[in-house]
Amino acid sequence: MEEEEDSSMNNTTVTASPNPNKKRIKNDRGGAKKEEECDAEAWDTLSKSFKQVQSVLDHNSDLIKQVNANHQSKIPDNLVKNVSLIREINGNITKVMSIYSDLSFKVSNIVEERRRLKNGAESKLESASNES
Repeated sequence: MEEEEDSSMNNTTVTASPNPNKKRIKNDRGGAKKEEECDAEAWDTLSKSFKQVQSVLDHNSDLIKQVNANHQSKIPDNLVKNVSLIREINGNITKVMSIYSDLSFKVSNIVEERRRLKNGAESKLESASNES
């Protein structure tokens, strides 16, 4: 199973790694090929959150267009509708802030968990070498 994602702007390719929790990233910037392992959980968390944010922002864009059309019409009923549309826009901005806050918390937890795992593995290696 191979997953590929190619971005022409940064020449990055993502492929499945033998480890199911990791994806390999081949970075071809400046002619130097570099392979890095990227944590799939972190990658998926970022991707999901950015998609949620984009969806809310796209909806806000549509709402703003409607508010502008209502304002330009100068029809009293349309101007009254703008009040609820603007409230919805404000609520959506709060949603975006919440998504980013949750994302920050999740990524911090993932990074901290990986550090604990790495430090635990290093401690075991040191203990094993000291016992020898």
